[in-house]
Amino acid sequence: MSKVAVLIPTRLKSTRLPNKPLAMINGKPLIQHVYEHAVAVHPAEDVYIASGDEAILEAAAQFGAKCVLTDPALPSGTDRIAAALREIDPTGEKYDIIVNFQGDGINVDPRLNLELVDLMEKTGADMVTVGMKITDEAEIHNPNYVKIAMGLRDGEDYGRALYFSRSAVPFNRDAVPAYDFAYWHIGIYVYRAAALQKFVSLPVGVLEHIEKLEQLRALENGMSIFAKVVPGIKLIPEAPADINTPEELAEAQKYMR
Repeated sequence: MSKVAVLIPTRLKSTRLPNKPLAMINGKPLIQHVYEHAVAVHPAEDVYIASGDEAILEAAAQFGAKCVLTDPALPSGTDRIAAALREIDPTGEKYDIIVNFQGDGINVDPRLNLELVDLMEKTGADMVTVGMKITDEAEIHNPNYVKIAMGLRDGEDYGRALYFSRSAVPFNRDAVPAYDFAYWHIGIYVYRAAALQKFVSLPVGVLEHIEKLEQLRALENGMSIFAKVVPGIKLIPEAPADINTPEELAEAQKYMR
């Protein structure tokens, strides 16, 4: 049985919502809500917050979470969890699978993590992630909706990701309805521990640089990514999945307890 660690990367600097992790939502900082959701489905001893900010370390101590202090200059959440993993498992023998549970995902259902761990064990993939069917034609052409190119047959709910793009992929030559082939990438990731460390050691990929999608670095270097198609990712359908703006923060106040 694989040993799983859940790492929650978070940072105070945010252009749209400064100090976001410590924003109070019905008496608790945002990061505490995320942490409590994670420990609802994972053993608390295997859940860690990873941050470059002393203030988050102090807040985590107050609500009983383990927090690993990382270099504040790290360029991404992926680099941050990889650095934290080296701290908590320096020999690489404690954990086999690493869940990246985003620090602003206040309304993301943590049970998805279990489905992704199961998919990783089933497929032997280096990385697994999440997709949802696109049913609105406009979303296919919206660069803010990252698309996954993968060939799924009827009844299949997971497959190998062949490419990720901000463009409409695959090209719909025969005008097949969008919901028959188009998948929106949801940035939830699970990694094999060794694959995570390999990934962050690689230089930025050519395609990654063009599309500004870091998962393309893995594909360029022969790593395997599988994606599971799910009908939704939220605990509460009406609330925002994550918090990026003051408006989303205000909306979360209505639902989170």
